[in-house]
Parts: sequence; structure tokens; C-alpha cells
Amino acid sequence: MLPAAKQGAGMRPPGERFGLSCALITPFLAAGTIDHARLVAHARRVLAEGCRTITLFGTTGEGPSLGFGERAAALDALRGAGFDFGSTVLGAITASSVQDAAAQANQLFDAGACGMLIAPPFYFKGVDDDGLFAWFGRVFEACHAPRNVFLYHIPSLTQVPLSTELVGRLRAAYPGVIAGIKDSAGDWPTTERFLAAHGDLHILVGDERLLARAVRHGGSGAINGFSNFCAAKLLPMVERGEEVPQVAALVDLLLAYPVTPAIKALVAHVTRDAEFLRTAPPLVDLPDAAVRTLVAAYERLG
Repeated sequence: MLPAAKQGAGMRPPGERFGLSCALITPFLAAGTIDHARLVAHARRVLAEGCRTITLFGTTGEGPSLGFGERAAALDALRGAGFDFGSTVLGAITASSVQDAAAQANQLFDAGACGMLIAPPFYFKGVDDDGLFAWFGRVFEACHAPRNVFLYHIPSLTQVPLSTELVGRLRAAYPGVIAGIKDSAGDWPTTERFLAAHGDLHILVGDERLLARAVRHGGSGAINGFSNFCAAKLLPMVERGEEVPQVAALVDLLLAYPVTPAIKALVAHVTRDAEFLRTAPPLVDLPDAAVRTLVAAYERLG
């Protein structure tokens, strides 16, 4: 159990919305290091286009490919550029060891980040809720001051799903620590279960095809990759639960490609800056022919 000073109400105030957070891409220089100038400029761009916050080091940000030092340098670059970490910057945690996950979390909290998105340990498969409860608990207890924690449900990549029961156990044991759930399962029954069991938290949807429906049923917003290149188009979905048909068609289009390189290709297109195309191994850049096909299809969608 965490000390009393680290506990809180454990639910969002009535009517409070999370809004839209950009799962920020990470631009790279030709040498393979993070392009801090473009990172800063792009973060400013998506905030100006309607995102309330940015989320660093997530799936779209290639977080699992970024080491501790690279993360530190990126945080320093944003801090040096004057970003208000306490209101606009979250970060994702992707690690399998308790020590590494806690180190990444403390790095964010020590920098003043307003929250963190944490995926379950992903190397061992077939683990049960008891094992996951113990892992998350040890990470929380190793954090200096855990707050605004969003649990990241993305079983397509981790192969480690998060149950509603596990979320309930963690909330009971660590009150005030968990602020919400990011559901990237991509199926409505899962989103519906999270809303029914934990609708007093911020339930965020990663699949844009389900976003407006989730908001109409009590969802609180989204952390997503599409806001890197079309944040303004997503605002009616996030703020009013209005469907935007082109967005669903665009999801179907992108799923024909490796998603993160495809998102980077569209960022490069809308910014007219091909430097955004670069990815970090093991991902590879989208081939030129695929980029042209994707961009043409994107333009046809309007």
C-alpha cells in the first residue's frame, strides 16, 4: 500500500473530460538520434491544432525503441522550449522489469509530467491477474509520487490483456493513483466493459472508429496517433461524440500498412517535410511507392 500522501479520490470529477492527446511521433535525424528541433516544433503544432496534451514515447512515438538517455534528452528539449509539463505533457512506460518501468515513470514525474500511460509487462505471455497485480503494485510503490496513471490495454502488441477485475483490484489497493484506461483493443465489447465497470475514470479509446461512440456512452477522450496529422478533424468526435465518416475510412486505409511508418508518412505530407519519414529499428521507413499510394488515397478522402 502506498503512503497516505500518495492517495486520492480515485475518480474524475463529474463532467471533467480528458479531451484529445496526441500520441506524438518521434522524429529522427539521419544518424538515428532524436531530432529535438522537429520534436519541439511538432509538439507545438498539434497543441495549436486542438490537442490538450501530448503523450510521449507511446506506440506511435516508438517508445519501446527509445532508451532511458534518449527519453531524458527529449524531455530536456521540451522543457528547454518552455512546455508546461504540469498541464500538457504525459509519457508512456513500456518495460518488462519493475526496475526499468519505475525508472521511466520517475523520470517523467521528476520532470513534472502531468501523467503517465503504462503498458503491462509484455515478454511473458499467459500471465494471470495475480501476477499483473503484483507487477503493477511494485512499480507504483517504487515511484516517487505516482499520479494520473493511465493503464494501457493494447493486447494486439503486448499479448497481455488487462481485465476489468484487475483494474478494480489496483484501484482498491492504490486509491487515487489510477486516473483512467486507454483501450486500444479495437473492439466495442471491450470498450463497453471498461465503461460499465470503470466509467468514473477517464476511459480513452485508441481506435478512432470507436471514438465517437465511446464518447456518447461516457468516454472521456483519446490518446491517438491520428492527431499527429488531423487533430482538428477529430475534435467533433472527442468533444461531442459526432461521427466523422472519413476518419473511419482512413483507419481502414492505414491498417493496410505498418501503422507507425504510415502515420509518419502522412505527417511528412501535411507538413511538407520528408524528414518526418524516418523510423527507428526494428521499424523500417515506408517505401516511396507506398508513400505515394497512401498520400493519394488520403487526398481522395479529403
